Amino acid sequence: MRIARFSIDGNVAFGAVEGDKPDELVLDIIKGIPFADFELSGTKVPLSKVRLLPPVLPNKIVAYGRNYAEHARELGNEVPDVPFAFFKPSTSVIGSGDDIQYPSFTEDLHHEAELAVVIGRMCREVPRERVKDVILGYTCANDITARDVQKREKQWARAKGFDTSCPLGPWVETDLDPSDLTIQLTVNGQQRQLGRTSEMIHSIEDLIVNITEAMTLLPGDVILTGTPAGVGPLTVGDEVAVSIEGIGTLTNKVVKRG
Repeated sequence: MRIARFSIDGNVAFGAVEGDKPDELVLDIIKGIPFADFELSGTKVPLSKVRLLPPVLPNKIVAYGRNYAEHARELGNEVPDVPFAFFKPSTSVIGSGDDIQYPSFTEDLHHEAELAVVIGRMCREVPRERVKDVILGYTCANDITARDVQKREKQWARAKGFDTSCPLGPWVETDLDPSDLTIQLTVNGQQRQLGRTSEMIHSIEDLIVNITEAMTLLPGDVILTGTPAGVGPLTVGDEVAVSIEGIGTLTNKVVKRG
């Protein structure tokens, strides 16, 4: 099931996305929330009549760096032996169709296409065999990064945590095997990144076991699983699109921060 979060007539709701052709998609409005028992209402609205919102509003975003060997090498970094985690704040999240604001404190803004895991239930110290039980589904993410700030400041809070630095969307796909999916990113229609989730150094199971050894994850929390090689610069006016096989496409435009 594809679960979208959207607004219509000033109201926010979740809906199941139905249909295959982009111009014919409809939303069956959900009674309840995806993190508990819910049912489809049977009330349907065309996707074209709503505004898509970020599919979840996470309490926290746990991101993993250098989880694709070629990406680690392209930036001159060693491949980590153990998962390497950092955080992005909830205020960094935007949805598909929202603008990425180019911060005034960087001159080298980069894209990073990623598969995002959405947590479905509160969990801690999750054993490997139960990882699938705590996952609601998967969505597309773009770990927007101020690369010059990242290199200069070493600690990544400003470089990766600024407002609009975590586009998520367009929706959450709940019925998906994430082990070998194509990840592609284009800028103005030109391919920049192309990889497969099977190239991850540390699997999704590894990452969730790793982080839940240390902390509790809540429903709606998001795990970013790393980016394949090909990261590169964005400029004001660019349209950047992340497409993941079996999920869909997350599209955002880069604008100057007002």
